[in-house]
Amino acid sequence: MNYASIRKCDIANGEGVRVSLFVSGCTHRCKGCFNEEAQDFNYGSPFTDETESEIFVALEPAHIAGLTILGGEPMEPSNQACLAPFLKRFREKFGAEKTLWIYTGCTLEQLKDPASRWRTDATDEILSMTDVLVDGPFIEELKDISLQFRGSSNQRILRLHSF
Repeated sequence: MNYASIRKCDIANGEGVRVSLFVSGCTHRCKGCFNEEAQDFNYGSPFTDETESEIFVALEPAHIAGLTILGGEPMEPSNQACLAPFLKRFREKFGAEKTLWIYTGCTLEQLKDPASRWRTDATDEILSMTDVLVDGPFIEELKDISLQFRGSSNQRILRLHSF
């Protein structure tokens, strides 16, 4: 998996001050996407052990509320395969001390549907570690800049767990 960028002091993509990982690769191709360059699976840099360590160090300060994964599309099947073990290590290291937000253009229903192309062997594990899922594709005609943590009014903020 490649990633487009890491923001170590992000207040736009979840509650509190967060570390945000923007993964590369997205097949949704939403009209008006704010991060169009990250739709390319080859964009950015490879996600390595060093990348993981850099993120974990950035998460250590007490004022950092948690980790946000967005993109691109974190729930692309190929990205899920890389994210699941990373997120497991995140939970082992930080437990309930830090929250995990994931932004996806998929709906929760698509991710849970056994017939969906988005559902993989890693989907349930990822969702079980996720505190908040912001789901649904960005729809330019429903864009609303007054919405907190969302780009369009069809997107939902779903609290899955409270660790």
